[in-house]
Amino acid sequence: MANAQEAALDFPFGDTLPEPGRTVEIQPGLLWLRMRLPFALDHINLWLLRDDDPAQGPGWAIVDCGIADEATRSAWLQVLEQGPLAGTPVRRVIVTHFHPDHMGNAAWLCERLGARLWMSATDYQVARLASASTVGMGGSAAADFFASHGLVDEEAQAKIRGRANYYPSLVPAVPPAYRRLLDGEWLQIGAGRWQARAGQGHSPEHLCFSAPAEGLLIAGDMVLPRISTNVSVVDVEPEADPLKLYLDSLARLADLPDSTLVLPAHGRPFRGLQRRIGQLQEHHRERLAELRAALAQGPRSAAEVLPVLFPRKLDLHQTTFAMGEAIAHLNHLWLQGEARRTQGADAIWRFSVP
Repeated sequence: MANAQEAALDFPFGDTLPEPGRTVEIQPGLLWLRMRLPFALDHINLWLLRDDDPAQGPGWAIVDCGIADEATRSAWLQVLEQGPLAGTPVRRVIVTHFHPDHMGNAAWLCERLGARLWMSATDYQVARLASASTVGMGGSAAADFFASHGLVDEEAQAKIRGRANYYPSLVPAVPPAYRRLLDGEWLQIGAGRWQARAGQGHSPEHLCFSAPAEGLLIAGDMVLPRISTNVSVVDVEPEADPLKLYLDSLARLADLPDSTLVLPAHGRPFRGLQRRIGQLQEHHRERLAELRAALAQGPRSAAEVLPVLFPRKLDLHQTTFAMGEAIAHLNHLWLQGEARRTQGADAIWRFSVP
């Protein structure tokens, strides 16, 4: 059931969803895949672009890969061996950013298909680091970081420390070579021209892909129709202000018309890009206002403001994202001069009004 914000958007495919291993045609040469995820956010959208070459003949490009688990690879094999890609080469595997649901099968697909990985340099290098040692998502460093922001519950701490292999378990390998994509770069993919658009805040150098002549935007996680994009601070960059970076990135999409067909990583394809950007901007303004009101009542740690920002019950996976997001909003107020940050004798950071 659509929420009020979704109701303000237009969904040209209605409730149509592709089954795992099957595709829905967005338009000729552009296919929609949907793979399952074992989380509360239970799916990811992937895209297939016709990538015919005058010299080399027919071909395809893949955008995003799903996590490296048996169910996802089985669905990929169905597409590769029995679906629209059967018998046709895949020339490139394009990844919007390093998160496991986007990066997980990149090495497996590139090796199997003889294709090259294309992505931003920053996210490629972070993926290489994270696949060897989980970054920001589990293990001792993440547990200690969250403890310094008030998440000292013994059970939560033990579970976070136990997730040291979280990223490598979902992204067991990263291709040893890649083609770097730069912000503003134009790509000729088959008959279409796509521009890489870099954004920050959700990941270090997330890429969206805009085809303005066709009114299309492959948005990755930067603009989602139903949920707000996670914007988190992690242990490797504890004083970051990813919320400012994310809001600045949204503002840079203002040149794209509201009628753009947005192809998001989660949820359904929609029109209403500028309406959705406005909703996301207002969402963060409201969260910041709620935090200001909470801090006016006294110093608060990130763990103490979780019920303010996330009143629903959270599982561990959601709690780690929620903690990262709470710290991001508190850091934003602090770095904008709207809050003071102090570390108590208990080594916990607390924020208060100046």
